[in-house]
Amino acid sequence: MHEGIIRAAEEEGVSVSAWMTEAARRALVVRDGLRAVQEWEAENGPLTDEEMAAARRRVAGELRSARPRSA
Repeated sequence: MHEGIIRAAEEEGVSVSAWMTEAARRALVVRDGLRAVQEWEAENGPLTDEEMAAARRRVAGELRSARPRSA
């Protein structure tokens, strides 16, 4: 796993520390998002298949736009 982290940092052109900091930030965002969904579902019931599909499309679009562009 350590080698994978080093390789990922090199591929992104950042230090291992910077890569780890960004990974931790993303993990916190995911955790907070999952907690928000749990709270919403507790108050409103489970998300529908249509709502889940829309969420997947939105996440996929955001992931595409967040990818670094090669020069």
